[in-house]
Amino acid sequence: MTNTLNFENWVCPLPLQNHPTIIMGHGGGGKLSAELVEHLFLPAFKNETLENLGDSAVLDLTSKIQNPKSKIQNLPRLSFSTDSFVIRPLFFPGGNIGDLAINGTVNDIAMSGAQPLYLSAGFILEEGLSLEMLGTIAESMGQAARQAGVTLVTGDTKVVDKGHGDGVYINTSGLGLIPEGVNIAPHRACPGDVVIVNGDIGVHGVAIMSVREGLEFETTIETDSAPLNGLIAAMLDVTPDIHVLRDPTRGGVASALNEIAQASKVGIALDEKQMPVSGPVRAACEFLGLDPFYVANEGKLIAIVPAAVAEPLLERMQQHPHGTKATVVGRVTDQHPGLVVAKTGLGGTRVVDMQVGEQLPRIC
Repeated sequence: MTNTLNFENWVCPLPLQNHPTIIMGHGGGGKLSAELVEHLFLPAFKNETLENLGDSAVLDLTSKIQNPKSKIQNLPRLSFSTDSFVIRPLFFPGGNIGDLAINGTVNDIAMSGAQPLYLSAGFILEEGLSLEMLGTIAESMGQAARQAGVTLVTGDTKVVDKGHGDGVYINTSGLGLIPEGVNIAPHRACPGDVVIVNGDIGVHGVAIMSVREGLEFETTIETDSAPLNGLIAAMLDVTPDIHVLRDPTRGGVASALNEIAQASKVGIALDEKQMPVSGPVRAACEFLGLDPFYVANEGKLIAIVPAAVAEPLLERMQQHPHGTKATVVGRVTDQHPGLVVAKTGLGGTRVVDMQVGEQLPRIC
């Protein structure tokens, strides 16, 4: 390459310009991640599909057929997503990197309302990784795929020198079909909409941190990693009029809601007392100095829906195993566009900003 990046011409905020090399915060799902995507990757790969910045890309294949004589008409829309998993440790309470990789991509596809169908898997293996451990990870992936109703149909394997791979990294990509009449996207939140989460937040991040740091609590906190496509299908049976779905992984609910507020140019007002946080997770966060709003999840979703459908939708969610604790946590407003605020337990209000770097490294 003869061309080099000219940082002086970038219009992004200072944090990115202040880091001419990649730091761990660029992968944390916060402001540094957003700036890296917005000011480096988007200009390089610029296209309308990518600019939506959803959990997956919505592909309209019919619009790609330029030949008016073609017999192929009215093709279904596809949801396409890819994700890489570099978690440490590889095994944690309730799961491992294998089932996490399957569930993560299944959920990214499902957040567009699609039915996930096919996955690929790419493995970066470190020299010295035991075949027994790799076999356990592969078995977990197969079991998770069967549970989610998807098929792993292609893949790739590479090996790197010892000391250069944390054992194994996994990339999964997937395809799903979006039903007619479903239009779920980050920019569709409207003033008056209701914000719903499907259960306790912060579980996955605390589960990882407890193992990594050798911490023991009164009860074992297990990952909430789970496939959410069945829950979303049940929600769509109630109404196709769901405006936004998002799984708040890296950066937690705070980062996900900030991205939605900015994409839709609306404000979001939360009620902290309504946000479901389990006792063990709350205690662990207080001990570790963490805010549950920013802690990663792997089996939770945020749904933004019209107020008129919120009650029947919530009732249906609570009947599903992955939505028993679903609750309304806030509303979309035309005030403070692009910002998320929360009413505190003391009756005040605080801004729930997007974190700059990362709160929990290597959680997915």
